[in-house]
Amino acid sequence: MKFKKPSIFTKTKKIPELRFDDSSTQSLTSFSGLVTYQFLFQRLHLSNRLKECFVGQKQNLVYECHSVVLLLIIHLSLGYKWLRDITYYKDDPMVQRVLGLKRLPDVSTISRTLKIVNDDSADRLKDLSKEIVIQRLENLDLSIITLDFDGSVLSTSRHAQGTAVGYNKKKKGARSYYPLFCTVAQTSQILDFYHRPGNVHDSNGAVEYASQIVEEIRKSLPKTIIESRTDSAFFNEDQLDEWNDCGVEFTASVPFERFSELKQKIESRKRWNKIDDTWSFFEENWSPSSWDAKYRFVFVRQKVKKQLKGPIQLELFVPVNMDFEYKVIVTNKKRSAKDILMFHNGRGSQEAIFAEAKTNANMEYIPVKKLNGNKTYLLSAILAHNLHKEMQINTYEKDRGHTKKRSPLWKFESLSIFRKNVLQRAGRLIKPQGRLTLVMSKCDKVKKVITDILESPVGSFKP
Repeated sequence: MKFKKPSIFTKTKKIPELRFDDSSTQSLTSFSGLVTYQFLFQRLHLSNRLKECFVGQKQNLVYECHSVVLLLIIHLSLGYKWLRDITYYKDDPMVQRVLGLKRLPDVSTISRTLKIVNDDSADRLKDLSKEIVIQRLENLDLSIITLDFDGSVLSTSRHAQGTAVGYNKKKKGARSYYPLFCTVAQTSQILDFYHRPGNVHDSNGAVEYASQIVEEIRKSLPKTIIESRTDSAFFNEDQLDEWNDCGVEFTASVPFERFSELKQKIESRKRWNKIDDTWSFFEENWSPSSWDAKYRFVFVRQKVKKQLKGPIQLELFVPVNMDFEYKVIVTNKKRSAKDILMFHNGRGSQEAIFAEAKTNANMEYIPVKKLNGNKTYLLSAILAHNLHKEMQINTYEKDRGHTKKRSPLWKFESLSIFRKNVLQRAGRLIKPQGRLTLVMSKCDKVKKVITDILESPVGSFKP
């Protein structure tokens, strides 16, 4: 459709006068899209369940711990990082309505509340976070669940309780935590974590922790096949034997540079079985001499371009040299070598989960000096990440089935995009004929997203 210029352009250039009214009297909100989170919180009975986590906990006389945790979930979902950023929206009526408060706590109140959280409350909050994910998995009734285990560094410039100086690729010499996370590939959610200081090895406490996670999944989903993928840090006899005895189908990277026998096998191998133009393999049952049981070892090589060193004459044709990169995967799966390779390579999706949780839910921030306070903040970030996935899982149908790489069953929209497109929508709360109404500017796309969420079936939530 064509328009005439007078209907498009305006000659008005005057800057309007500014007037800042009290939002409480005007009922103006910058986050009208939070109505979707209000709906989600009510369906999950989240406020009451959070309150149960802090039974017996020393409480602030005015703001209880569960209200502060709920505020942190909203705070992180809205994209704010520092606790002091609460001053930018403390009078927003939609935020207050979602939290069930008439006045938001000050920054100092939030900080003090985090500092008084005790061990039992932090553990119960972690159990609730895990319970929400497991209940979603029960509701989906999946035939396969893929658990990925890996550690992720959370750095700080302060001397927080429980931190230590360890291996830190980005911030060398900084104190940090190094929690071991367990994520679910099918839903892109963080199931649980094992909190550790920053100076421990990746496999520290992994055997007991992984066994506990598998046992809880087995109890809730006894007929579901459980798979696991790990890097070379988890390659040890105790871990593999535990998974094998529990009936977990696993793959793990092998640090073959530590075993001269494996290196000799690769060097002496003359014939490799072709997977495609890039990958080839051979396999055999093997174990280190100190192990009792043998496992299936898949030796894989990848054809890559070799970097040319020295001067290059750009006017001449430069040939490309090809070389091979090698890796070894140990597994108890019965699938073909190609399927095992694709399945194991799919564990890279866990890094995308960490990246999103750190970037969009600020998971790596350490706000206080007390260990339990930092655990509580970390759990708030995990809940913010998981609840955003929960909302999409509940609203939309699956986009794909189980792939060989175990890609997520939904093509998830990131929290940052949802925040910009939906949450950060201006609106006004009015009461025509005594009926509370949230008015937003007309946008068909936003209207469809919000109505799809609010009209999702009641039974799809399983509190």
